[in-house]
Amino acid sequence: MRTHGLTHAFPGSAPLFVELDVELHAGDVVGLVGPSGSGKSTLLSLLAGWLRPTAGRVERQGVAHTGWVFQNPHGVPRRTALDHVVLPLLARGARRRDAEGEAGRVLERFGLAAVADRPFRALSGGEAQRLMLARAVATGSDLLLVDEPTAQLDLRTAATVNDVLSAVAQDDAIVVVATHDPRTRDACTRVVDLADFQTPAPEAP
Repeated sequence: MRTHGLTHAFPGSAPLFVELDVELHAGDVVGLVGPSGSGKSTLLSLLAGWLRPTAGRVERQGVAHTGWVFQNPHGVPRRTALDHVVLPLLARGARRRDAEGEAGRVLERFGLAAVADRPFRALSGGEAQRLMLARAVATGSDLLLVDEPTAQLDLRTAATVNDVLSAVAQDDAIVVVATHDPRTRDACTRVVDLADFQTPAPEAP
């Protein structure tokens, strides 16, 4: 997957970024960084195909399914952690028994085996965010977009989420993470700084 000369501006506004060329490979965890308003979340939407760029294009060759993990984990309060990972496996055609076995293995990879039978509403913030990552892995996404995964977490809890980011890419997925957190940046295998793709401010006369 790659972008070619990607430029985007909202009507009446200066471009968020210009001439962005980046190549994304399966197994990469790519961090998107830059100042507030530099277009990190917008770039995620462009990569997902939700927005059409002002200029340039996104080549999505090899990407058949895109998953998204939002800032705030959303789950079904009374459903267990296991249920949240079983459901996408069932949707992919797995039998219930096989889905539960695979879901258990995914939860173990993310350090969640001990809370498999705990309802979502009883999970800590870090457990809930890790569960969202585990559920995204279970969907079989080729491209996984993660928006500020530690923005609402304390430092210790954020560290647990950062520790599992590399595990998300182990199934040959492309993982792109928008973040302000320097620890999350360090957990990525590559970094794209959108500050490098902004139009310079005009010099004062």
